[in-house]
Amino acid sequence: MRTLFASVVGIALIVPSVLWGAQKLGEYPAPRAPAVVYAKTCGYCHGRNVGPIILGRHLPADYIKMTARNGRNAMPAFRPTEVTNDELNGLATWISTASTPTKEQGH
Repeated sequence: MRTLFASVVGIALIVPSVLWGAQKLGEYPAPRAPAVVYAKTCGYCHGRNVGPIILGRHLPADYIKMTARNGRNAMPAFRPTEVTNDELNGLATWISTASTPTKEQGH
């Protein structure tokens, strides 16, 4: 009986927090910071001997956006559901003006 009571209380405490904190239909999450998008999306390959280093190369932002949306060679295209347009705009500007990190390695 105690286990059942504890389970019911636990569920009663968790459900409201999930419902109130969850994203609502039609709401968009806040754009992620460029460094976060890079680390989670780009950095997996770029700078780890998979893809070329792109930080510190001062690539044009429009080129970065076009390549990210359409892909190129072995690089996949990233849909707006994966990287929003706002995130891509910030990311492209951030990459095009970034300095070369000393810890990155690659071609």
